[in-house]
Parts: sequence; structure tokens; C-alpha cells
Amino acid sequence: MCFYFHLSASAQELKNRFHATFPEGEKHKPAYFNGFQNPETPVITNKETTTIQWFNWGLIPYWAKDKTIQKNTLNARIETIQEKVSFKSSINKRCIIPANGFWEWQWLDEKGRNKQKYEIKLIDKQLFAFAGLWSEWTDKATGEQINTYTILTTQANKLLSEIHNSKKRMPVILSKENETNWLLGAPPLLLNEELIAEKI
Repeated sequence: MCFYFHLSASAQELKNRFHATFPEGEKHKPAYFNGFQNPETPVITNKETTTIQWFNWGLIPYWAKDKTIQKNTLNARIETIQEKVSFKSSINKRCIIPANGFWEWQWLDEKGRNKQKYEIKLIDKQLFAFAGLWSEWTDKATGEQINTYTILTTQANKLLSEIHNSKKRMPVILSKENETNWLLGAPPLLLNEELIAEKI
């Protein structure tokens, strides 16, 4: 799963790392994002592969009546995106979400009453990208178009299985070489071996 992540890179670092323009880069400040607040975060989509845009976390399908669906669409299991009604209309709308790290909690007892928080990041603490899907939704009450996304998840690797030991899931983190290919329709190649976990 992935409900919390942080992005400590500057706007210029994002532009350099992803070889992209950032038209509204002045809005960007290093931040910690809580998915349950449906924050607006930088993303790159397959529609504009060299532009960093602002999308809200929590995918709203084009057919949704209102925003309430967002609480259930922060993540999408990559194994079932072609079956789930919430994501079927977005399977060809791919995006990447820049991050420097994310948080997970390890259950220390059978029911998760006691937990240990960990920050997961690359060994070199550099930027990476989650794989995601995006959607355009129009608010019928206001006519406003809202762009949203979901982060894909997959079965946890060895490291995350030990940490996220309740559900054994992890976000799909793309290898740097595969980011553009993912946007263009290739299967995701995961970057797992370079991850580390630090207690918080």
C-alpha cells in the first residue's frame, strides 16, 4: 500500500531529473503528502511526457457523480486494474509520480495495536517515480475539470514483506530506465533491490 509519501526535491531538481518543464513550478515546495487529504502533487502523464503537472491524489473516474470515490482510489492493485470499475477507464492513461520516500508501518503484534513506522527510500536518497494511472473528471456543479491519479501497488518484495507484514503490498516503483517506457505502454519494471528502510 502507499498512503503517505514525501517529495523533498526542489522544482529545479525535478526538472533536471525528469527532463521536463514545470510551468507551475513556483507552486512547488518540499512536502509530506497524506493521501487521505487528496493533496495536489507533481505528476507526469503519457499525454504530456515532458511536462510536470499538478494532479490530485485519489482517482475520480470520468463517470463519478462526486468526489467521494477518492477515499477508495488512492491505490490500485496492478493485478486487477483491468477488472475494477474504478480503474478500467484509465488503464491506458499512465503517469509517474515523483517521490523521495514513503512511509509504512510494521505490525508488532497480531492485531496491529503496536506499530513501528519506517521510511522507505533509495539507498542514495535520490528521486524515484511511482507508477500510476490518471483521469480527468468534470464537476457537474461547477464545470471545473479536475485531474486525479492513483498509485499502483504490487506484491511486496522481501524488504517490504518484513515491514508491511499485515498486507504485504508495496507501491510500484519504476526503474529509472523504465519510466518513459511505462508512460508509452510498456510493462512496469520495478526498482526493488535499491530500497532501504529506516525507523522513524
